[in-house]
Order: sequence, then C-alpha cells, then structure tokens
Amino acid sequence: MMKGTKVNLIKADLHIHSNYSNDSDISLDKLIERCHKLGLGAVAVSDHGTAVGGLRLVSMRPPFKVIVAEEILTTEGEIIGLFLKETIPSGLSPEETIKRIHQQGGLVNVPHPFDHFRSSAMQAETLERIAVQIDIIEGFNARTIPLQDMSLPRRFAQQHHILMGAGSDAHSIIEVGRGYINMPDFTGSKDFLKAVASSRIHGDNPNLFIYAGTLTRRIARRLRGKH
Repeated sequence: MMKGTKVNLIKADLHIHSNYSNDSDISLDKLIERCHKLGLGAVAVSDHGTAVGGLRLVSMRPPFKVIVAEEILTTEGEIIGLFLKETIPSGLSPEETIKRIHQQGGLVNVPHPFDHFRSSAMQAETLERIAVQIDIIEGFNARTIPLQDMSLPRRFAQQHHILMGAGSDAHSIIEVGRGYINMPDFTGSKDFLKAVASSRIHGDNPNLFIYAGTLTRRIARRLRGKH
C-alpha cells in the first residue's frame, strides 16, 4: 500500500439471522432498512440450516455487501459457512461439513466457541482437532452470556494463528449491528480474509432481555408446529 493511501473501512456484522431461521423474526425488507440506517457495509446472513435467506437478500440488491452464509449444526456443534452457493445439510461431522464449505469456495467461521451456555457451541476437544481447517473464529458474539471465561476465543485464535471476526447473532431487528468488525472493503472471499486480518472488533454487552425474547419466540413457534 502506498504511503498516504486512504483505506475505505466498512462495518461488517458477520452473524445475522433472518426469518428463514425458525427463531428469528427479521424480514429481509426490515433487515435492509436497519442495516442502511446503521451504516453497515457488509452482513453475513447466517440462517440455521439454510442458505436461502442470504441468497434471497443478494437477489434484492441492497446497498451493502451480502455474504451468503449458513449456520450448520454438525454432530459436534455449529459451524458457519461463509460465501456459500447452496445449503449444506445439518447432522454431518465437523470435518465433512468443512469439506463441503471449502468445495463451494467458502470459508469456515466458528460461532460462539467455548460457550458453556449453548449446547450447540463447539468445545475445546473438537476445536483443537479441526483448528488447522478454521478460517475465522468469533472473537465476539453479542449474545454470549459473560458469566464464563470470555478470553478463550481470543487465546485460541492467537495460539493457532486464526483470524477473529465478530457478529451480533441477531434474531430480532434491534440486535442487528450489536457486534461487528471494522474492516477494509473487500470484493471476494480471498480479499475478505486479507481485510479481516486488518480489522478491529466492536460490540455491545449482551442483553439478557433480548435473549429471553428469542427463547419465547422459539417456544411459540414450536407450539404452533413450526420447526
């Protein structure tokens, strides 16, 4: 980079759920409006078990970058695939899930690692085994309850030389943008990794009332038979 060259920085929330997730009420129209209002330059729509939400948002041509993603439940916890072209099925091993992400030219992002309050969070034994295959790990997740060692993701990333990202893990519209990284602008997945390497994490403290609201919506949908 030439001396004095100005770098265009954008805010990127790398973990958002739309209403294509069964526990989120964020419509794509509302998401576009909210992201524009907050000045977000990129978002990863990471719905549970489907990439359709991200693909639909891309087709709507919003005024910010959309990373098509999916939060995939493996046999040992969740993995987010970034820059996907199609849905990857749940229930596979971490290794097979990672293989399928990379086959699409995607990147592996581990959400809320080590979180002891989520049964879907990957824990130390699995993370150590797949460390060399991880592209990014969440250094901050706005829904992680702070009654645990919050330094574990950062220490793991440093030990294994893995890039750190951040996301709101939003399931309601007011959560969008509560966790993000300030990063140089990017054009694709390879360029994205270079940009993340120069990013800084920003985030708001978890709000337990927001988390309780998501749990209520999840229970209500199950009672209505929407799984």
